[in-house]
Amino acid sequence: MHRQKNTGKDEEGVNEEATPEEIGAALSLFSQEKDELKMRLIGLYGDLDEEHASETVFGLLTLKELGKKETLSDPEDPESESITSYEPFEFMISTFGGVAMDMFAIYDTMRQIREDCEISTTGVGKVMSAGVLLLAAGTKGKRRIGKNCRVMLHSVVGGHHGAYHNLENEFEEIKWVQNQHIDALVEETDMTKKYLKRLMGRKVNVYFTAEEAVELGIADEIF
Repeated sequence: MHRQKNTGKDEEGVNEEATPEEIGAALSLFSQEKDELKMRLIGLYGDLDEEHASETVFGLLTLKELGKKETLSDPEDPESESITSYEPFEFMISTFGGVAMDMFAIYDTMRQIREDCEISTTGVGKVMSAGVLLLAAGTKGKRRIGKNCRVMLHSVVGGHHGAYHNLENEFEEIKWVQNQHIDALVEETDMTKKYLKRLMGRKVNVYFTAEEAVELGIADEIF
């Protein structure tokens, strides 16, 4: 009978004689690969209302903080200055739109976050009304749109009724919201204020293809 040579491995091929250092290194590599696979993604899918806006705002802020990293300016000098950086994340959008002030809540949160952290926006299915500004508010060069995604813009819709003076007051508020929306779109896209006022002055839903959205600077590339 021939005696089987001990290879130092069990039946599954695991080295039984690995040193603690080798095991530690393997576990560290596994942990690193696992971290790289972590999904840093948030989505806005459906009508934009207060509940969706609340979830989105806190989700965006949470993703930013979870991606926070502290590194030394000189890795070989433990006394060197600490540098804070943030891992980028993706914001996927598919919405018919919704309340303008909820749109601004998300938009202002994105503006704050992207000062330190890249936000890649992705439009799929439908990106309409309030969703257009949110898609455009991603980090420049990181805004994508699906080939078959439909984009739509229109003027701010008001639904107030009552006494004349109250209606007059509400009309002024709608004008303010409309102007803020236009100014934000001018800042985030290649559209001019004159173009947007003319477009919204038509008082109808204006639809764009993905190609047109890229031409207007709402997105940077089609996938």
